[in-house]
Amino acid sequence: MTNTGMNMRGKITFYEEKNFQGRSYECMNDCSDMSSYLSRCQSCRVESGFFMVYDRNNYMGCQFFMKRGDYSDYQNWMGMSGVKSCRMIPMHRGQFRMKIYEKESFGGQSHEMMDDCDNVMDRYRMNDCQSCNVMDGHWLMYEQPQYRGKMVYMRPGEYRSFKDMGMSGMRCMSMRRINDSCN
Repeated sequence: MTNTGMNMRGKITFYEEKNFQGRSYECMNDCSDMSSYLSRCQSCRVESGFFMVYDRNNYMGCQFFMKRGDYSDYQNWMGMSGVKSCRMIPMHRGQFRMKIYEKESFGGQSHEMMDDCDNVMDRYRMNDCQSCNVMDGHWLMYEQPQYRGKMVYMRPGEYRSFKDMGMSGMRCMSMRRINDSCN
């Protein structure tokens, strides 16, 4: 694989028990259904790269962003009921661009972003964000200001309705680029 600025391998290992015990499953790609590898996931270790883990198969349900580190007990992960699928996030080296819209179907007030935004209301005077177009890079959107609360992974593409994505009732109030300095 050549390093085109988008492709860097990640590696995550999932364990059936807390504190990295029991059977394990090493993953370096997307996995839509972990049930054929593990009966459950109680802990994991990210050796390299970034991953989103999901509490339902096929990248659905609650999401949690994982960067390099040890995660000894899944119960500490933001309201997740377990890990059922995971997605590797390709490293992006280049500019980041996303246009956010106040209403569904790219309606209402809009703003183009190229950097992190810790509070949509303070920066843009927008009460809500209901659709977006991610033109460059990979982003995390959070339901509360200051990058708190539930999060959603957004890769390049058009997102006409957050409700249609299963985010009904979730307000996106802060956004962060996924890059080397991601906390």
